[in-house]
Amino acid sequence: MTSPRILVVDDEADLRELLEIALIKMGLDVDSAETLSSARALLAQRDYDLVLTDMRLPDGLGIELVREVAGSGKNTPIAVITAFGSADNAVVALKAGAFDYLSKPVALDQLRLMVQSALRIGKPEVVAVPSFDAHKALSLNSPVGANAKNTSAASISSLRLIGMSPVMQDLRVQIARLARSMAPVAISGESGSGKELAARDLHALSPRADKPFIAVNCGAIPEQLMEAEFFGYRKGAFTGATEERDGFFQAANGGTLLLDEVADLPLAMQVKLLRAIQERRVRKVGATTEEAVDVRLVSATHQNLAERVETGKFRQDLFYRLNVIELRLPPLRERIADIGLLAETILARLAPAMTASDLPQTVLAPAALQALQAYTFPGNVRELENILERALAFANDGVIQVPDLALKASGMLMPGMAVDSISSPVSTASVSSGQLTSSPFSSSTMISENPLAGMTDSTAMAATIMAVAENLVSEGETGLFAETDVLPPSLPTHLDDIERNIIRLALGRTQFNRTKAAELLGISFRQLRYRMQRLAIHE
Repeated sequence: MTSPRILVVDDEADLRELLEIALIKMGLDVDSAETLSSARALLAQRDYDLVLTDMRLPDGLGIELVREVAGSGKNTPIAVITAFGSADNAVVALKAGAFDYLSKPVALDQLRLMVQSALRIGKPEVVAVPSFDAHKALSLNSPVGANAKNTSAASISSLRLIGMSPVMQDLRVQIARLARSMAPVAISGESGSGKELAARDLHALSPRADKPFIAVNCGAIPEQLMEAEFFGYRKGAFTGATEERDGFFQAANGGTLLLDEVADLPLAMQVKLLRAIQERRVRKVGATTEEAVDVRLVSATHQNLAERVETGKFRQDLFYRLNVIELRLPPLRERIADIGLLAETILARLAPAMTASDLPQTVLAPAALQALQAYTFPGNVRELENILERALAFANDGVIQVPDLALKASGMLMPGMAVDSISSPVSTASVSSGQLTSSPFSSSTMISENPLAGMTDSTAMAATIMAVAENLVSEGETGLFAETDVLPPSLPTHLDDIERNIIRLALGRTQFNRTKAAELLGISFRQLRYRMQRLAIHE
């Protein structure tokens, strides 16, 4: 078996010799070049497992070689050597496609770590573009790549980010490409859109998949404890420090560190974090020396970091260090086609904990799925999960109906946007002595034709109220629903009053027999009990 071969490009003879000796001691074969032209000649003759180049060469810039190697399609990792304090050059190189960078004077321990990561990246299974198998992705929180030696096809098919929409397929391709780099990634997206899941997928597809993944919520750490939490502390460094402890950087050494809600970092901590990122060294609280750390940084926030930089709440230099590559996560309303698959996956995970093991899995009724697809989900996938978890508690016979979802009015689509085949729960009510006859709304309607849809706890309950009102009006009970040109001060409160009166009327007709009243209203007993509690209706 042949040893991996490295190409070192540098015009400084002493540094070039130092790098050659260090790489040969690692059991690697090394070729050297002093200029850009000689490096191009060697690259034309053979393939290399890693290219290491200085940024300034006698006949050009190393960034030119970075672009050429990154665009060659050969999947060859290339790293750059930058002058001390040249953070801007490192950022430019990473954005151009460099795998990683080293600062002068080159630390041999960092060189070894970087080379080891680069050689793992060269494996073809690591860079495979991930396909998606919906049947293998039944858990949003299943462990992926925790102990994997590389990113195999099995782990690729188990990515946490679920969806078959074009925007999600493009996102997975982006993640696969970014996973092979050491460049910091800034994940942006609305709350609940899955930023941490994207970070875990980046880690799972990277050559660091067998190393730790540490997620830190920057907004949840008290400011006075931040330095100790991030960098660790020595025994006796402060009152209560009874033993030495590693920080987040040491815990994530060799792996990935996620800085979640990074916009919440105080300015004083931003300065210390910037130095740790640039120097790749941290000093524990109470220590006098620094220690090297090898960490892939991923940051995430739902806030606009660029705006916070403009207002002076976030350091511009730290912003540029973290925002080398930006990964945007689409909100759920931009991938409506994925709601069915997401709902199926969430229900498969939630149902065993909430229902008897011998019962079939709870499913969504077609009308319920259409109601979800007509909802804008301001809370994104997290809100979808909460809605389904609540709906499971109200579902009858293993089927979630529209009323079980209890969707909020603020999240319904605007008038004029079509919602296909959202039928009310009373559409099949039988015609018999005092019971409801039919829903006033047809299936396949426009929201503009159903102005009350979604204005109470659910679209279907609004239809139920109006259907009951229509039936009562036909029976001569018009007192509750007298026509008027005066608009109510609060439509939700007005509809709650109507619903409260309807339920009281049904209970009065059945001598407060809630089972019969539920049948009369065309809803389940559990739904009636929930609405009685919400509306404070007592016997």
